[in-house]
Amino acid sequence: MLRKAKIKKLDSAIRDVIKEYGLEEKLKNTSVINLWSEIVGERIAQVTKATRIKDGKLSVNVENSVWRNELIFLKKEIIQKINNRFKEEIVKDIIFR
Repeated sequence: MLRKAKIKKLDSAIRDVIKEYGLEEKLKNTSVINLWSEIVGERIAQVTKATRIKDGKLSVNVENSVWRNELIFLKKEIIQKINNRFKEEIVKDIIFR
C-alpha cells in the first residue's frame, strides 16, 4: 500500500511541475510528432515527416508533390485522427511542404 501511495504522489508532483513550467502543450505537440507514423499508418509515414506544431498548425514535410496533393485530400481525416487520439483539439490545420 505504501508503494502505491508514493507512486501516486510522484505522478501528481510531476504533473504539477509540468503545469508550473507551462510544458503541457509542448509535451502534447511532441507526442503528436513522435506518434505521427502510428497515427497516419506506415505507407504515409514512409513519404512524410511531421516536424513541428505551432499555434495548432502541424508542419509536415512530404517526399513529392504527388503525395502532397493526395494528403491535402486526406487532411481533415488526419486532423480528426490526431485529435481523437489525444481526446482534444491539438491540431487545427496541417501544412504539407
